[in-house]
Amino acid sequence: METGLKQHLERLDEIFATKTEYVQALHFMQQMATNIIRQLTVLPDISKANVDLAAVADQTASIDYYRWLTYLLLLLLDLLICLATCVGLAKHSRWLIITIMAFVALSMILSWASLGADIAVAVGTSDFCVSPDKFIVNQTKDFISADIAHYYLFCSPNLPNPFQQSLTIYQRSLTTMQIQIQGLLQFSVPLFPTAERDLLGIQRLLNSSQSNLHQLTALLDCRGLHKDYLDALLGVCYDGVEGLLYLSLFSLLVGCALPVMLCAIFRVWTLMGSRDREYDDIDEEDPFNPQARRISYNNARSNIHSFCSYNSSMGSQTSIHPPPQAASNVMPSSEYMNQSMLFAGNPRYENVPLIGRGSPPPSYSPSMRTTYLSMTDAQIRHFGTDFQV
Repeated sequence: METGLKQHLERLDEIFATKTEYVQALHFMQQMATNIIRQLTVLPDISKANVDLAAVADQTASIDYYRWLTYLLLLLLDLLICLATCVGLAKHSRWLIITIMAFVALSMILSWASLGADIAVAVGTSDFCVSPDKFIVNQTKDFISADIAHYYLFCSPNLPNPFQQSLTIYQRSLTTMQIQIQGLLQFSVPLFPTAERDLLGIQRLLNSSQSNLHQLTALLDCRGLHKDYLDALLGVCYDGVEGLLYLSLFSLLVGCALPVMLCAIFRVWTLMGSRDREYDDIDEEDPFNPQARRISYNNARSNIHSFCSYNSSMGSQTSIHPPPQAASNVMPSSEYMNQSMLFAGNPRYENVPLIGRGSPPPSYSPSMRTTYLSMTDAQIRHFGTDFQV
């Protein structure tokens, strides 16, 4: 309107200089064009409120990917901690338990940090979702009026279109100019053939402006933008906040479970230490200690040669304990003599196990000595050299 139409009107003004009515028609068209330009320039510069939502969506998707990866690694760390805890408690490994306690503390710090971040984002998003319309109006009040912001945010049939007046004046002025061009083409071209080219150029410019008017009317309509706005609010204030709440719940459960695990591990550590101290306080020489008696009994058995007396007439074998090799545990002679007097003259004396762990060699009865001397070589190989005199 300011460049192309001005050039055509200046040339036509020179051509129609002798025709006053044609010059007045050109001046009227100039006024209509100025009116259209004025209505377009008073429209708000909504380019300042233009935000690349596709770039915002891509950035949000990238952040969410790293958020998902971080939570997955944190979950794997918690599972490894649980597995290592079971292994450490099963093997009573102190160094493994110490390592587990360190990783539990690290995971607990990460869990509480993620909980704080999730709660902060959820609270900020919730504050926005309480009154998103008011927030947007406050953010755009410097370059967009409140009526325009409400028109797009609510898109109600009761709200007037703030661009309707400008678009109506644009359409009426454009229609008037097209009528004037049609009249000039019809009446002035036979008189001024050189004016046809400029008149057709103005007609093409008006047709192009008519097409631009339809596109501008569709772009300024609130329905498309309002639908996108509602979809964005639904995704942020419902799905987004719900997902943040689930993440916060996960972080809270992990943050509460890890201290419980840490206390349980510390308790097991304390029990292991007290049990070791109890074992260290046991007196191995205590006669009332079952473990000491068992150790003493095993040591005595390891120092005693077991052998059997073979009786061919009775067909029975009786275990007889030989004398111990150690001289420190020898039974006193008085006790042995008392036992000898008790069992003196009894043929079953040699078949009774010796009393005490340090008894001297037993005395053999004549019948047993006869039996021992009558043993064959095969029997000697069977019983070994324990019976050799």
